Amino acid sequence: MKAEEFFSAQDKAQVAEAVRQVELKTSGEVAVMLVDESDTYPEGRILAGGALGGLLALVISDIFLADSLWWFVPLALAFTALCGWLIVYLPAAQRLFVHPAKLAERVAEQALLSFYKQGLHRTRDATGVLFFISLFERKVRVMADKGIYEKISPEILQAYADHVALGVRNGTAVAALCGEIELVGLILAEHFPIKADDTNELSNEVIVGR
Repeated sequence: MKAEEFFSAQDKAQVAEAVRQVELKTSGEVAVMLVDESDTYPEGRILAGGALGGLLALVISDIFLADSLWWFVPLALAFTALCGWLIVYLPAAQRLFVHPAKLAERVAEQALLSFYKQGLHRTRDATGVLFFISLFERKVRVMADKGIYEKISPEILQAYADHVALGVRNGTAVAALCGEIELVGLILAEHFPIKADDTNELSNEVIVGR
């Protein structure tokens, strides 16, 4: 499912309200971003096309074409191209052909890039927090500014991200996300209580990227 369709209007409103409630108690700024994928993973498509296309060509040439090498080679090339194209429409299958470490690395890179693109590094007290959800990889990263990291370790924040990722995988993404936003909010309120002149520096709405 694409990022634009993943949350309903009601879901988005629920997430925005969770962010708003958190920011009533803290000077921290929380943002949520949802993207289709963090990379196109061309190496995964190539590997999937070669493995599946070659296997399909082998079966067909063995059963129907007397195991002819002359038929196997062109069939393998054709099926490799076809399977490499079709695998894009089967994300669960495509993920099998990308190393888990590569998935995690690309999500981490895109989360960091998005943190800066969305301006979370420009909050007054350096207290921006981004929940970054990448759907293809079914992974979540929580990125924070230096003011947050002085009080809260990246490992603790990533534990919240992992709970949201579990929700994405089992179909309870909204409940998991809102729950973890609330928990992060409790920590933010403890270390960064709201100030008298506090303003909402970032939109509470879910950011949908590409």
